[in-house]
Amino acid sequence: MTDGNHHDGGGDGMGHERVPSRQRRRFPGISSRAYEHPADRSALVALRRLSGFDTVFKALSGLLPERSLRLLFLSDSVRVSDAQFAHLNTMLRDACYILDLEKVPPMYVNQDPNPNAMCIGLDEPIIVVTTGLVELLDEEEMRAVVGHEVGHALSGHSVYRTILLFLTNLALKVAWIPLGNVAIMAIVTALREWFRKSELSADRAGLLVGQDLTASMRGLMKLAGGNHLHEMNVDAFLEQAEEYEAGGDLRDSVLKILNMLPRTHPFATVRAAELKKWAESRDFQRIMDGHYPRRDEDKDTSVSDSFRQSASAYADDVRNSKDPLMKLVSDIAGGAGDLGGKLRGKFTGQGGGDTSKEG
Repeated sequence: MTDGNHHDGGGDGMGHERVPSRQRRRFPGISSRAYEHPADRSALVALRRLSGFDTVFKALSGLLPERSLRLLFLSDSVRVSDAQFAHLNTMLRDACYILDLEKVPPMYVNQDPNPNAMCIGLDEPIIVVTTGLVELLDEEEMRAVVGHEVGHALSGHSVYRTILLFLTNLALKVAWIPLGNVAIMAIVTALREWFRKSELSADRAGLLVGQDLTASMRGLMKLAGGNHLHEMNVDAFLEQAEEYEAGGDLRDSVLKILNMLPRTHPFATVRAAELKKWAESRDFQRIMDGHYPRRDEDKDTSVSDSFRQSASAYADDVRNSKDPLMKLVSDIAGGAGDLGGKLRGKFTGQGGGDTSKEG
């Protein structure tokens, strides 16, 4: 690590593509509010301000298998250090330096051919990456992923992620009890919806750390299509996201929702489109220029202001969305057209049309 506002981001190779050293901007004292998705941010601000919230979750720590998880990774995975996976250790320290995370979380590499990474823990976050991910990504792509996980740690997402893992496993164990699974799965579904939004936040953190949008895009494409970049194209990949959002009728909108419910992560094309949109926004440019919310201001954050910002962001999303369901919601909110005719047209794929009679 070095001092100053910029950081030299070279690597040591370790079998990975070596990229030229370059300057990266650092963000001293940055608050996670700077990069959090509006839905993610408002939920977290509200939870953090709840009286007794920390006490309740610490009381749950005796029930949650955090100690067991830590021992499992310590005994059956490889801990990243200067002696093991040194190039990942350098990336981890760089990411914590850039986002000004004072305590570097422990990081483990777990033998698993499926490319994945997670940040878990109640008292202290730990980061786990799989061998499948390490082997799939080049250095700059991996740097964005490490920044993504450090973003989770800075936002405090590890607590909720751990609870989600615990409740998902618990739901499987009590599935045989009549109605026992229903209440748990309701909570799991709500947590998954939050976690999908938190992934969009962490993607932004990964971009702030890597400061290379192309590398972030490559990583998301590889998660979708494997290590065949010569067969893929960023523009065509983003066109898939646009087609996914705008295509079909209301039946497709419902199917999208059903397909998404069991997932913990948004679809890769959607993540790429969301990240590109944010990278081109004034909010991102202001952060890169050094204008961002500071951690020492978090205590003065207004819950109502956060909710208003989220409501405004959602309203913009609905207005600008090309999804048939979102367009219908926007039309209804604006009082446009005949509701019955629009519903019939949307579900039959024949368009809204004018349902009035002549006379």
